[in-house]
Amino acid sequence: MNQFARTTPKLPAGYRLVQLDTVDSTNDEAKRRADMGEPGPLWIWSARQSKGRGRAGREWTSQFGNLFASLLIRLNCPLQTASQLALVAGIITFETLSKLIAYEGRSKLLLKWPNDVLLADEKVAGMLLENLGAPNDRRSAVVIGTGINLASHPEDVPQPAVSLAAYGLTVAPGKALEVLAATTHEWLTRWDEGATFPSIRRSWLDRAGPTGRKLVVQIGDEKIEGTYAGLDLEGALRLKTDTGTRTVTAGDVFFAH
Repeated sequence: MNQFARTTPKLPAGYRLVQLDTVDSTNDEAKRRADMGEPGPLWIWSARQSKGRGRAGREWTSQFGNLFASLLIRLNCPLQTASQLALVAGIITFETLSKLIAYEGRSKLLLKWPNDVLLADEKVAGMLLENLGAPNDRRSAVVIGTGINLASHPEDVPQPAVSLAAYGLTVAPGKALEVLAATTHEWLTRWDEGATFPSIRRSWLDRAGPTGRKLVVQIGDEKIEGTYAGLDLEGALRLKTDTGTRTVTAGDVFFAH
């Protein structure tokens, strides 16, 4: 029997859940099920991951007690529109953590482009989105993977990390998933497959702090230094550098110290 079957979270109507003791990656499991015709919306939740992944294929430390969950959904919009979910996902995780943190520390939450959530400048959660459709498809399959450091966090990583437990908070993964699922449904409904993206963009900006903060962006072998200058109308990062303002559509973003 699944070792956490007793803690089955309540999900919004229409969503189903697969609970696993261990899996290579919840995103990979969601992709396999999509390939076999799974229509979604389906949550994949595992107590452990043996090959958890972050952006660019980097390992995501997957210790027991943290949350690892992926949502498979199918959308009636082209891939370019589905890419807006990168910002939506950041808002979802930010709002999930805001609901889980029952103390004044929620004011220390900050979004870092595109969808990492920081608590007092240390990474507490991240998301990995994978689009499964072709660019010209009118119907997209998307996997939204979420990792939240509830009980522990990795050491010696490029972006300093933290867990809720480090702040004296005890949150069970099942409870976190229940809040995440409800918040996801709320914001996917608001986004409405791109119909309200301008308001989504403003909501993201409201949670990302003021402009002017120094950033370092790593794009492949290129390192760019500048200051945060908000987002363009499509949701790309605007970075003000010594030579002008650059638009960043992909890359690793770090706060400069």
